[in-house]
Amino acid sequence: MDAIFVGIDVSKDTLDVCVRPSGEAFAVSRDAAGIDMLLTRLRELSPRIVAVEATGGFETEVAASLAAAGRPVVVVNPAQVRDFAKALGRRAKTDPIDAAVIAHFAEATGVEPRPLPDAETQALADLLARRRQIIAMMVAERQRNSRASRRMQKSIARLLKALQAELSRIDKDIDEAVRGSPAWREKEDLLASVPGVGPGTARTLIAELPELGSLDRRQIAALAGLAPWTRQSGKWRGRSFIGGGRATVRTALFMSAISAIRHNPALKAFRQRLIAAGKPKMVAVIAVARKLLTILNAILRDKTPWQNA
Repeated sequence: MDAIFVGIDVSKDTLDVCVRPSGEAFAVSRDAAGIDMLLTRLRELSPRIVAVEATGGFETEVAASLAAAGRPVVVVNPAQVRDFAKALGRRAKTDPIDAAVIAHFAEATGVEPRPLPDAETQALADLLARRRQIIAMMVAERQRNSRASRRMQKSIARLLKALQAELSRIDKDIDEAVRGSPAWREKEDLLASVPGVGPGTARTLIAELPELGSLDRRQIAALAGLAPWTRQSGKWRGRSFIGGGRATVRTALFMSAISAIRHNPALKAFRQRLIAAGKPKMVAVIAVARKLLTILNAILRDKTPWQNA
């Protein structure tokens, strides 16, 4: 029998479903009754994989319900699905068409099911996301302050005070969540043992990269978006680029790499060797971020803190 692949396009009210290779398509409501109907149908189909496209958080309940029911579920990147549709020449876009493309994408690329974050990990990720939003608002207000009138500066000062108070509350909630979990506390202590890695980066990795310590260095670099893309054709050699993956993780590692270049002798020497070999400074920083990720992956895998050489 042919392996069965299911694609699900998630909207606010509806789940559009497509089954490959049969081409069967149906829709259910995005509520408890609709999800129960979907689970009943999937039990009959026994699919190899159920691919759900990430849709601004609407997919969370659906993916969690599928995982809890023992279905092999994976949440796929919408940008990758769009690129796949372009490669197929699919210009039309409706929810049923999108479900068919998602199912085809799952079949063609061989995506594998991944464990979903539990409720506590998702809650920590939400707190960290809110912290980033508050900091972004504070930065924007400070920029406005430099060209605002005196009256507007008073308004900005009041708002900044309120944002700072909210940031303090969020930081307290994050600290209580991490330090209140023995497993997270151990991970944070192991990660923060590396010079250059602070609590912010450690907590971002705990929430946004739970696979850390369970994959090899190439797989974890690809998840973080730090694996270089090689560009070459014949004798032509183009520059390699990084991208994709989890942007929040990549940003946190980039900032930690800059700190590590100053405070971590091993990574500082690594960067200096790259510069001496003629590598551009930005390329060297990215290489440091990738090496730092490899070190952190090994530290969690072996449960051994950083050892100064």
